[in-house]
Amino acid sequence: MHSKAPFGLKVMATAGLLFLHLPILLIFVYAFTTEDKSYQWPPPGFTLKWFAVTWGRPDVWEALGLSLRVAAISTMVAMILGTLCAAAVARSKFFGRETISLLVILPIALPGIITGISLRSAFNLADIPFSFWTIVLGHATFCIVVVYNNAVARFRRTSGSLIEASMDLGATYIQTFRFIILPNIATALLAGGMLAFALSFDEVIVTTFTAGQQQTLPIWMLEELVRPRQRPVTNVVAMVVVLVTFLPILGAYYLTRGTETVAGQGK
Repeated sequence: MHSKAPFGLKVMATAGLLFLHLPILLIFVYAFTTEDKSYQWPPPGFTLKWFAVTWGRPDVWEALGLSLRVAAISTMVAMILGTLCAAAVARSKFFGRETISLLVILPIALPGIITGISLRSAFNLADIPFSFWTIVLGHATFCIVVVYNNAVARFRRTSGSLIEASMDLGATYIQTFRFIILPNIATALLAGGMLAFALSFDEVIVTTFTAGQQQTLPIWMLEELVRPRQRPVTNVVAMVVVLVTFLPILGAYYLTRGTETVAGQGK
């Protein structure tokens, strides 16, 4: 039985949504302003010229390319390691299993600055120069958690009797994975990969400690705000970041919606 929400609850919910999203909407508005040095309200005028200016800025393209490469490789690493960890924890019983599960999810629970400082200290002790790969390793630490959480939940909801039946019927490990396990966990892995990509693409704190002199797109935006130069360009880039991170999150939501119909569940 469904009843309508009280008017007061609707008002509070609307106020909460506005509080969360109005600042983002302001970014979109200021991407079209004619003022290039300050944030005036209301904007003195609107123009599309900043999109052309942004398109012609090579530093924006370099930062965007670096962010996309880092996010893509970090996501691939996370999907491989996160899936293996999830399979071990969900399908095996061994001493310290819960401890290992806690250690896997710990990086995303810790403040980013703690993770960043610890990674920077480890790289310095190992005499590893800061490079593209140090950024990837830094991002993979928390991307693995996202994939792991999605995969382990799906593994636990997939009946083990399906795997046993496949093996009893003569299927090899590879065939069982391809035809039984993968179809049941594919949407969870894809959703986890999308969320991992979104997290990596807009990461700032860990990147600050592991990037050295390189600039990902969020780091570029931060430095542009500190030393404003054609400030609306930063807002145009922020629009791109919002869209690039929003679309994978939306896709992950739709992929994991209605997953109560996992094959063999409850059997």
